Amino acid sequence: MRARKGVLITTSSFSSDAREYIHHFEKRIVLVDGATLASLLIQHNVGLAVESSYTIKKVDQDYIET
Repeated sequence: MRARKGVLITTSSFSSDAREYIHHFEKRIVLVDGATLASLLIQHNVGLAVESSYTIKKVDQDYIET
């Protein structure tokens, strides 16, 4: 039985042979490597906690008469 679609995830990276091999399938097989996985986790706030945050302020020109 051959795969037709799916997602393969690694915390490492995929070889160029693996990336080339998936193009032979009718449907799409998505390869998610470590860098992409980290980016997706950050983008969707999965497994993250805020360590610190900063507030940047600017002068409100409407409040101050010049």
